[in-house]
Amino acid sequence: MIVMFDLPVSEKPQRKAATDFRNFLLDQGFGMAQFSVYYRLVSGLEAAQAMENKINNCLPDEGKVNILTITDKQYERMQTYVGKLYDPPKKQEQLQLF
Repeated sequence: MIVMFDLPVSEKPQRKAATDFRNFLLDQGFGMAQFSVYYRLVSGLEAAQAMENKINNCLPDEGKVNILTITDKQYERMQTYVGKLYDPPKKQEQLQLF
């Protein structure tokens, strides 16, 4: 699951709302890919929907938030460059409980 957002930060209450939303994502186990792009592994469509509902309940009053759910295979095909050097995405280990 990828969450991308563009939130206003010109006034102090807006900055607080943006920081609170970012901290919420971090508390939910999201990692930062870029400053306003966060990602997290979820264990299926139902878990993704449950996380979307949690995010929906914590949306700031202003700004734009996009949520994209992709498969593991799609994520693995992502091309990442740091400068001119290729940096393949690190394979995420998924915990399975039986």
